[in-house]
Amino acid sequence: MLIVAGQFVVEPDKRDDFLRSREEGMRKSRSEPGCITYVFSADPIEPNLVYLFERWESKEALAAHLAGLASAPRSADVPGVTMTEILQYDIASVGPVGS
Repeated sequence: MLIVAGQFVVEPDKRDDFLRSREEGMRKSRSEPGCITYVFSADPIEPNLVYLFERWESKEALAAHLAGLASAPRSADVPGVTMTEILQYDIASVGPVGS
């Protein structure tokens, strides 16, 4: 399993626009083979933070997703994003918290 987690710093007055601009992409990504979870979400305390959280069944599924993103036409950047960090985590085992 792979987890992709990211953080976007967004101007607070642009955050809702940013999230709306990601809705179609979330729906599309969630329908892709191997996608378990795919969500952008607003931080409930910090008005300038948006998080990205994805879970993929395999490296191949994530690679296919990324290839699709790379070949898709680029949409105009949403104003207000001042910083982005997205990291991939390769998970060796999964179990209940604390075990």
